[in-house]
Amino acid sequence: MYIWRMIKPVESTPQVLAFKVLNRNFDKTWTEWALKMIEAGFETEYLLILAGESEPFNHFEMTDLTNQVLRELNLNYSNKSEIINNYVCYLIDQSLDGKKKVLETLRELCNLCIELGMDEGLHDFYLLFFAKDDLSESNSQYYWEGANRSNIDEIVRDAFNKWKLAYEASDGVME
Repeated sequence: MYIWRMIKPVESTPQVLAFKVLNRNFDKTWTEWALKMIEAGFETEYLLILAGESEPFNHFEMTDLTNQVLRELNLNYSNKSEIINNYVCYLIDQSLDGKKKVLETLRELCNLCIELGMDEGLHDFYLLFFAKDDLSESNSQYYWEGANRSNIDEIVRDAFNKWKLAYEASDGVME
């Protein structure tokens, strides 16, 4: 079980924390998360304000507001590596649980790999995204040795499970 699951009951918490440490633009993900937190019993002054926000978001106001919300909820996001790894687990779980399409998950992981300067720990997902994407349109790909249309899903599933096992064995501290 991942650390974030034990701390907060709202499944998308790793996503918003990752968006925070990555300094991503604000979108409805934040307000949806705030509503789910309220539904889960976390009702704070700034969380209520965040839940009521709507697009277009003012980046500076949302930065201050989300800082207040995370402070109120005692959500620490100072360890960027840990936050990113929790987010990767969240994405993988979403895919393995059938809540998100595999190619969509791989696309997000690929983009995260690029965003983090071709992060070595995410590089396999980068390659697997392009392999699976190529195989969705043709019978060949040159990114993952031995991958073809009949086995790419199993290869991806194995890569997801391997990453999760390594993460769990590391107690959430992967470099």
